[in-house]
Amino acid sequence: MPLRALFLLLLVCAVVVVCKENKGHVSVVLLGATGDLAKKYLWQGLFQLYLNEVNSGHSFSFHGAALTPQETAETLLFNALKPLSCPADVHPDKCALVKDQFLRLTRYRQLKTADNYTALHQDILTSLAQEGLHEAGRLFYLSVPPFAYADIAQHINGSCRPPPGAWLRVVLEKPFGHDYGSALNLANVMQTYFREEEIYRVDHYLGKQGSFYQHHTVEQILPFRRRNQKHLDPIWNRHHVERVEIVMKETVDAKGRTSFYEEYGVIRDVIQNHLTEILTSLAMEVPGNLSNSDDVLRAKLELLGSLQSPEHKSAVIGQYQNYLPQVREEMEKDPSFFTNTQTFAGSVHVVSFKRKAFNRRLWKMPVIVSGSVLIYIDNARWEGVPFLLVSGKDLDERTSYVRVVFKDNSFCVQKESTEESVKSSCQPKQIIFHIGNGALNFPAVLVSRGLFKPNLPLSQWKEASELPNISFFGQLISDYYVYRPIQEKDAYTVLISNIYRGRKGSFVTTKNLLASWKFWTRLLETVDNETPRIYPGGAETGTLLDFVIEQRGLRFVINEDVKVMGMDQNTNAFASAQSIFLGNTMVTNWAEPLIQKLAQDIQTAAEEAVKSKGAFHLALSGGSSPVALFQRLSKHHYGFPWKNTHLWMVDERCVPFTDIDSNFGNLERHLLQHVRVPYVNIHPMPVHRNQRLCAEEDKTTEEYAQEISALVSNSSFDLVLLGLGNDGHTASIFPGSDDGITGDKLVVFSESPLKPTNRMSLSLPLINKAKKVAILVLGKGKHDIITLISRAERKPKKWPIFGVNPAFGQLIWYIDYDAMFR
Repeated sequence: MPLRALFLLLLVCAVVVVCKENKGHVSVVLLGATGDLAKKYLWQGLFQLYLNEVNSGHSFSFHGAALTPQETAETLLFNALKPLSCPADVHPDKCALVKDQFLRLTRYRQLKTADNYTALHQDILTSLAQEGLHEAGRLFYLSVPPFAYADIAQHINGSCRPPPGAWLRVVLEKPFGHDYGSALNLANVMQTYFREEEIYRVDHYLGKQGSFYQHHTVEQILPFRRRNQKHLDPIWNRHHVERVEIVMKETVDAKGRTSFYEEYGVIRDVIQNHLTEILTSLAMEVPGNLSNSDDVLRAKLELLGSLQSPEHKSAVIGQYQNYLPQVREEMEKDPSFFTNTQTFAGSVHVVSFKRKAFNRRLWKMPVIVSGSVLIYIDNARWEGVPFLLVSGKDLDERTSYVRVVFKDNSFCVQKESTEESVKSSCQPKQIIFHIGNGALNFPAVLVSRGLFKPNLPLSQWKEASELPNISFFGQLISDYYVYRPIQEKDAYTVLISNIYRGRKGSFVTTKNLLASWKFWTRLLETVDNETPRIYPGGAETGTLLDFVIEQRGLRFVINEDVKVMGMDQNTNAFASAQSIFLGNTMVTNWAEPLIQKLAQDIQTAAEEAVKSKGAFHLALSGGSSPVALFQRLSKHHYGFPWKNTHLWMVDERCVPFTDIDSNFGNLERHLLQHVRVPYVNIHPMPVHRNQRLCAEEDKTTEEYAQEISALVSNSSFDLVLLGLGNDGHTASIFPGSDDGITGDKLVVFSESPLKPTNRMSLSLPLINKAKKVAILVLGKGKHDIITLISRAERKPKKWPIFGVNPAFGQLIWYIDYDAMFR
């Protein structure tokens, strides 16, 4: 017999022939079998389970279930199973045979009604009776939304439980509630139908996003502590640990998932579960037997019980700039809709501590949809040690890590010593569980050489070689012992294997779930009602999200450049002239009294100019904000010196004056038709010449500049009224513009990202010659840009409003309460 034929025969025997002493049959039911999670991860994990267990003595059947009728879903299921693959170390022939067998054992079931579950139960029993097999257990994986859990649980319990002697395991994917109350309700529902040992809650961050390394690195924390106990016991405490950082940064935003994020936000999505679970592994007392799931879970529960309840000041929160537009678009919300959902959060948990800055140079976080929370632990080991939990979207890099930073009191006179023993004693000492991505770009455990050489299982980990020449958290990579996994394993394969074997240590029990929610709900009730800091996202966020630990809480390093004094939202009194925004005077009030104040200020400026030189030159912006001002001036300011007032345009759209989009047309409808301004004192921008609009060859920008120079002394307007666009533009000078921000031109053509795109505008150098510049900002729609520019780096090309800086005049902001405080 040829060797290949003999080899194939042996494979067939190994794969198809069931051991004479069958250990029992396992039925696996995957609900949501044609969904995204199932296609990307779950079917591959189940196939790998079968591949690993094909010779174990158990027999299997796999049921892909959903609400879709059979004839429609079978094709979808086939397409989901087609990409299944084997690890590289599995022989292709064996892989083909096992995959074929797996496909034969997999069937689609519509599970919609109680009768469907009864039919599945009866089919399993009939099939086992025909094959002479006894049942070992049933595994139901619920890859469905949480709102479907109750009905499915009732059907499984009422119609599809295995007979006595066989186990039942029901797998739930997070989220497990929205707060303590909803988690308690959901837990009560599940406990109505299942015993605690039958419920397996999976945190999907342990399985998604290429997260084999999540298993390798996160699951290594407890074994690492056990294997290195003799080194860690003396230093794993408040006397030696300065702080602990648990960080998960993402470059992706929430686009496509805004409906989910609107309900949960970053704290509920990541910090309450995933990062808190990591916290327990770091800080819990290590039980004597790590293989005993009950002991591990009990130690985690004790740790959760010792966390000090976070207060309002324990967290800083943020929201990336584009989140609100994404929500409005995806959820079809009205333009007036606003949200306080956090996309960035940082928290700290501690007992007592000194003021410490969270150093961006070391952890490379540009302080967004994100936040930080400060946690303290009320026990003898960790009293006073801050635990920082940080996560966010649309940040500068994608990375996840746990970093334990040790106190360092050593001082070396000869810092450049080549003696490694001397050199290492002066280096920062830290242990890093690098979960993945980032500068290192692979999962690893790193220990400073000044601490100890770690002991890791050589069957799973190896000391890394040929490392990149990089600095990692303030040290050269060569200053660490670096270990990386020998073999990559799919995380869902590991999770499903643990479920199959009944290993509960990696899963969230009901008690632990409720303890975590009880801890976090108090903070969530506070931050949900707060306005998060708006940040640009990505690298442009800069240091905006950097924070410090101060007085047992957190605060952002960069304060908002806003100082409001003397405000009373219950009266129409104007804000004090001492109010400050971006270093300039600010007036703020409700919209109507604010417009009254601005109109009066303009009339006062007009009267002073006419008295001193006989004329008042006023340049007005277009847009919707000035309309209320125009109406106020036309109806209530009868003593305004109109006959001595020259009206100029700050900007104009390249449309005829009769067009609804014309700024001058807007001015004419709401003001000029109602007041007596001499015709020769009205100066519209010449956008329409020779039967064409804004043509360069007509030189209309030069024409308007010459008219200004001829009539306005030193080209210095008495007052220029500006607005503020949601992208930071003012006049018609938009982000990224070259013309109009600097240079000698007084009037320029510009291009808008919105239609009509072509514009004519006064340049910022001309505006900055004015004696007074007023910037009017109204409405909730301007809150985000006001918040953003109050914290952003002052780059006029990126935010043209920063280019408004009168050389010898005064700049005053008029901002209503809605724009300032939303």
